[in-house]
Amino acid sequence: MTFCIVTHVPHGKNELSFFAYAPYVWEMNIWFKHTDRVTIVAPLNLKKKTDIEIDYLHDNISFVKVEGFNVLSVKSSIKALINLPKISIKIFMAMKNADHIHLRCPGNMGLIGCLIQILFPSKPKTAKYAGNWDMNAKQPFSYKIQKWILNNTFLTRNMKVLVYGEWENTSKNIKPFFTASYSESEKEPIVERSFENEIRFMFVGTLSNGKQPLYAVKMIEQLIKFNSKISLSIFGNGLEKQNVLDYIEEKKLTSNVFFIGNKPQEEIKKEYQKNHFVILPSLSEGWPKVVAEGMFWGCLPIATRVSCVPNMLANEERGLLLELDLEKDVIKINTLLLDFDEYKRKVANAVEWSRKYTLDSFENEIKKLLNK
Repeated sequence: MTFCIVTHVPHGKNELSFFAYAPYVWEMNIWFKHTDRVTIVAPLNLKKKTDIEIDYLHDNISFVKVEGFNVLSVKSSIKALINLPKISIKIFMAMKNADHIHLRCPGNMGLIGCLIQILFPSKPKTAKYAGNWDMNAKQPFSYKIQKWILNNTFLTRNMKVLVYGEWENTSKNIKPFFTASYSESEKEPIVERSFENEIRFMFVGTLSNGKQPLYAVKMIEQLIKFNSKISLSIFGNGLEKQNVLDYIEEKKLTSNVFFIGNKPQEEIKKEYQKNHFVILPSLSEGWPKVVAEGMFWGCLPIATRVSCVPNMLANEERGLLLELDLEKDVIKINTLLLDFDEYKRKVANAVEWSRKYTLDSFENEIKKLLNK
C-alpha cells in the first residue's frame, strides 16, 4: 500500500530520515507500520532538529516538497496565489499515485487537500481533524470550509474523518476518535501524592496567547495567598515567554513559579508522575494531549471548557473546568485543595478513564481504518 499524507506541518531532513513535530510523528509512525510506501506532501523548511522534533520510522518514504503559505497579508496572499497551482498539481499527482489518502486538518494544506480529494471518490481516505470540531466554535472561515467539505457525503466519499469528541448533526463520514501517548506495557502504579508538603502544579505547552500561560501564573499567584507551599513549573516555549518571565519577576514569584522550557517527552512523563495538577487554560483545543497524559499518570487536569474537554473530564468527575474568571477559578481550586479525599477520588476516576486509551488500542483502530 502507498500511503499519501497531505499536511501543513513543517518538516526537516537529516542523514537518517525526515523529522517533524514529535506528537504528530509519533502518531504517523503507528500508521506507517501498516504501509509499504509513504508519500509525504508537506513544507520542508526546518533547518535543525530540536527537542520537540523526532524522525519518521519507515524505510520507504518519498517526500514531495511544497511551499507553506498563508493569507494573513496582501504580500503573503499574492505569494500564495502564485504558488497555488504548483502546490495543487503536486498534491493531485501524489493522490493519484496513492492507494490510501490521508489528510491532516485543519490547515491551509489540508484545505487544498480537501478540495482535491473530491476528484478521487473511489479511493480509500482518512482525515485527522486535529482541531475543535464544534460547529459553533469561533474559528477561521477556512476551518469551517474544511469541516463542511469533510462532513459532506456527496463531495467527500469513501472517507473516515477522525474527530475528537461526539457531536450532533454529523454525517456517516465522521468518526469519534482519540489520541494515545502510552502503551499497555508502560502502565505503572500511580505515585501517591499528598498535600502535606509542596503542592505542585505544571503547565505544558506552547507559550502563546491561545494557551494562556500567564493566566496559569495569575491563578498560582492568588492560590499562594491561601497556601505558600504551592508551586508551578512551566514547560514549553513561545512568543509569550518574556511576558511570563517579566510578570514572575515583577510579582516576586520566583520562589514559587519556575520556567523550565522545552523538554523531551520522557522528562515530561516523569513530571506528570510527580505533580498534583496540570493546568490548561487554553482558548482552543482539538485533543488536549496534556490533559489525557496528565490523567494517565494521576496528575489531575484543570482545563477550560473547550472542544471535548468537558466530555473528557465528565463534568468535573475527573478534573476541574475553568471559567476563565480568576476569582471563581481560584475559589474552585482552593476548595479542592481543602478536601484531599475528593482530590483522590477525582484522580482515581481520571486514571481509570484515561488508561483505556493506550497506543495498543489506538493501533488496533488504525488497522481497522486501513482495512488490515
